[in-house]
Amino acid sequence: MHSPISPAGRFGRAAALALLAGCAGLAGAEPLSFARALELAVGETPALRADAAQLAAARHAVLPAGQLPDPKLVLGLDNLPINGPDRYRVGEDFMTMRRVGLRQEFPNRAKRQARVAVAQGEAAVAAAQIAITRQQVRQQAALAWIARHTVERQLAHIDALRAENRLLDAGVRARIAGGGAAAADAVAPRQEAAAIDALQDRLEARREQAIARLARWVGAAAREPLTGAVPDWPIDRDALLRRLHAHPDLAVFDARASVAQAAIAQAQAAKKSDWALALAYQQRGPQFSDMAMLELSFDLPLFTARRQDPTIAARRAQRDALDAQREATLREHAAELDTDLAEYRRLGRALARQNRQLLPLAAEKVALIEAAWRGGQASLTELIGARRERIEAELEAIALHGERQQMAARLHYAYADAGSGELP
Repeated sequence: MHSPISPAGRFGRAAALALLAGCAGLAGAEPLSFARALELAVGETPALRADAAQLAAARHAVLPAGQLPDPKLVLGLDNLPINGPDRYRVGEDFMTMRRVGLRQEFPNRAKRQARVAVAQGEAAVAAAQIAITRQQVRQQAALAWIARHTVERQLAHIDALRAENRLLDAGVRARIAGGGAAAADAVAPRQEAAAIDALQDRLEARREQAIARLARWVGAAAREPLTGAVPDWPIDRDALLRRLHAHPDLAVFDARASVAQAAIAQAQAAKKSDWALALAYQQRGPQFSDMAMLELSFDLPLFTARRQDPTIAARRAQRDALDAQREATLREHAAELDTDLAEYRRLGRALARQNRQLLPLAAEKVALIEAAWRGGQASLTELIGARRERIEAELEAIALHGERQQMAARLHYAYADAGSGELP
């Protein structure tokens, strides 16, 4: 006579069928490795495309920055009488002239060179911003991949937990049949099965959340099955400190400093005269000869104390502010580095303690209580409690390992590989 299938068993069978169906649907999909996830993130993230467009725009602005202004076409009517017998008559007075001319302004060379330097600096800032965005994209994609990898490792324990639960259920039923246990004990394995179902639900929800975070960086590939493992990065404080000054957040200050220095030069160049050249052809009445005009004009920066000097002082103050901001950012990143290193070391110690002490102790406790239960020296409730503690210890070990990997990725992509063009 076949025993009826328990709700937990039906749930497990349904989950297995769903898993097989999902695997069949993904059979044609390319597995998503860690390196491929980062490659897709860099290639598909809209933020990087936006930064690339900004860089292209900044580079296009360099050439026009050093060019002369467009020449001006001048049309005029000079010396037109407005009273007397010839008023408003263009061709009667010998001084009345129709004028057609060109005017070209010539900003001084220092000013044009400073404008070019400002435009080049803006292009350097745009390039530095690409490095910042790229570093952030790689780091966040790495963290999202590791988060999904970690929860899927936890989900892999569910099948083993169900198998153990079925064995416990069979053992309890056998003891009840032999009169060695109370009938109420039959409820405990089913309660544990329901707790395992709830645990799987929580882990499945966390997996979907991890996929959603990963999809932000890699798109539809986030639902592909994962393959491979996380790289094992060497985390060395001295090496990371040496790379601290190369962080993209600091490199962008160097580009901004070049813009600020060019702005100072541009303000100083305003003390030098610009000049302009004008040529004109002047047509008079038919009884008079036509004339030509040549005009040369210069700016006269006579009041520099109230015009150019304050502007120069403002640009220098902006440069000083930029230097102070860079120093503040450097200190902030140094503090973050030490904080993250401390957390990385703590996670390493916690993981070692979990694997070497807490997990073996939890397994030993289960074995001892199970033996005592079989000998009638312990209750089934105690056994279920010990099994729950062991499950929590196993999942905690996986979680600690994932957190440590995420911290290593955070450190690696913030400092050791900051802005690098190489994929791991």
